[in-house]
Amino acid sequence: MAKKIGLKEAISIGIGGMVGGGIFAVLGLAVSLAKGGTPIAFLFAGILALITSYSYVKLSKKYPDRGGTVKFINQGFGKSVFSGGINNLLWISYIIMLSLYASAFGSYAPNLFELTQSKTIDSHIYASAIIVLATAINYYSIAVVGKIESYAVIIKLVILISFIFIGAYGLISNPNIAQLAITNWETPIKLFAGGMVIFVAYEGFELIANAAPDIVDPEKNIPRAYYYSVIFVIILYIIIALVTVGSLPFSKIATAQDYVLAEAAKPMLGKAGFSIITVAALISTFSAINASLYGGSKVNYEIAEDDELPHHFLAKLWNQPIGLMITAIATLILVNVLKLESISTAGSVGFLLIFGVVNLVGYRLSKETGSSKVIPFIGFVFCMIATIILINQQYTSNTIGVIISIVIIGFCFLMEWIYKKTEKKTMPQNN
Repeated sequence: MAKKIGLKEAISIGIGGMVGGGIFAVLGLAVSLAKGGTPIAFLFAGILALITSYSYVKLSKKYPDRGGTVKFINQGFGKSVFSGGINNLLWISYIIMLSLYASAFGSYAPNLFELTQSKTIDSHIYASAIIVLATAINYYSIAVVGKIESYAVIIKLVILISFIFIGAYGLISNPNIAQLAITNWETPIKLFAGGMVIFVAYEGFELIANAAPDIVDPEKNIPRAYYYSVIFVIILYIIIALVTVGSLPFSKIATAQDYVLAEAAKPMLGKAGFSIITVAALISTFSAINASLYGGSKVNYEIAEDDELPHHFLAKLWNQPIGLMITAIATLILVNVLKLESISTAGSVGFLLIFGVVNLVGYRLSKETGSSKVIPFIGFVFCMIATIILINQQYTSNTIGVIISIVIIGFCFLMEWIYKKTEKKTMPQNN
């Protein structure tokens, strides 16, 4: 018997999934794109996440399955090349998220302890080491992963909420608060594009879907878990963005882009504040890497189980799915090859497409799930528009990130098409 999950635990799965390394990794990037309108950029991304969570609520109630998103997509489109390609994209997007978290860990860690004379080399050493450590823990015991996650959620929330209260108090006499004025906002289209680049900071609510079969009183608690966690995180991110932009001049945010949250604690709390937030960032990104490694290897296993990847992926290595090792190695390569903005763009494009497809499933299955047709359709249209705006905006400033995103999407579908073709040939023909 699986242990039943109460409302509190379900909400903490959603919050823990979202407030992972995302906010620590992309906050500086958000400010560089949206300037004084950063809180609005987070609001745009949050509204899209909230609309999408409606489709997740209806699908989780009707088709509770530990496969979560993978199962929803197969439910809506059957086991086709399209659904297989999108599910492969989900797995690759997990790998991209892992690189984002590891990259954030690598940016914050050298501020506490330098290993060499070069910050860049230190970043790569720390980012690689944390992936290796998290992989070892995942092989050692899944129970340890769960324990780390439950403690980490509490620690990072306590520190972030303290940061908000102390930082908000510090804004009273801070001249930088003028940066939040509408005159310092980017154009609406740039604010929206900025929100979409950092959309990855919200993607974790979909982890509630994997826990849906174990949630107590699902009829009542599944909608609450999704909506409460997403709304809480939207408010949290907006306030963090307000405090950050109001605390530091834009020039300082630009130089400390990769560890801006720690820098924002300095005006009020000095070096101690900087160190506390740095520790919070390390705990958060480490717990996010831990949980995402586990999630990523499960997604890979589910896809192979549903015949959308070769059955070799069902093999076990040291009592864990082989996908765990492949996910870890792929993350190590990505984090050492790509820049943060390219990783963030590729992750956001991946999740916008996946959430667009889940909204489309919600629309197609609205009769079965007893849901409104309008909300999932709006979610689908917004996700597609957001993807186009994001690609268009990033193409001028981050061409490599856009090319990588398109290559990854193409690769996912090509891989699926080749697999389906070869599978048909090897299957015995029925005469």
